[in-house]
Amino acid sequence: MTAKSATISPSPRTTAGGGLPAAASVLAVTARPGQESADLGGILQVFRRRGASLSLLCMTRGEATPVGLGAARLEAVRPWEVQMAGSILGIREVTVANYRDGALHRHRAGELTERIGRAIRRHAPDMVLVVAPEAGDSGDLAVAQAASAAAAQAGVPLVARTRHDARGSWTVQLGESAEIIRAIQHSAVAAHVSQPELLTTVIGRLDLLEDSEALRWLRFPRPAPAQRSRRHITAG
Repeated sequence: MTAKSATISPSPRTTAGGGLPAAASVLAVTARPGQESADLGGILQVFRRRGASLSLLCMTRGEATPVGLGAARLEAVRPWEVQMAGSILGIREVTVANYRDGALHRHRAGELTERIGRAIRRHAPDMVLVVAPEAGDSGDLAVAQAASAAAAQAGVPLVARTRHDARGSWTVQLGESAEIIRAIQHSAVAAHVSQPELLTTVIGRLDLLEDSEALRWLRFPRPAPAQRSRRHITAG
């Protein structure tokens, strides 16, 4: 899959009230520890408050972070931090893979796709959530591409958290629980104690977002069979 195909951003077609796609089970896939809190924490909380079961696959152990503890200690510490953050966010199962942090884009796309595909088969989600390529780095692009291929193979829709100004994005309002959601998100970020500067940066960014997040589709949900039949009859 090319970078272009991973970043196509059509407008949403099937969303629940408030702009959130309807989902009873959500699998989040991230490139490194911390993203489940800083990037996806708000959206995950909205899904959870609407009754969705949450699971997480983090593709690396976060050892390439340029700040904090030494690389050897980070590789041991950060997986524990993401487990703690996951419990704060209400994620029922957290899996940390062992791909090299900072080098996801160098792995064969098929290998990453297969790893994400195994997670999809294990958790049987009806929605996969990632960080949009335009909102991240080369690792996020690699994850988005692999997740798009894995989601297509499994027939599962793929949605990405992105910037508000991204092409094809739409807004999800956090609603009356916005203050609580942000407080939980801050607590999850604070669980990453090896990254003390992260909390200050994230708080500043979240204060700018206030009570909203932005999503866009990387892979549309398929229409229900009845909807496809009606369209077929009309076309005929």
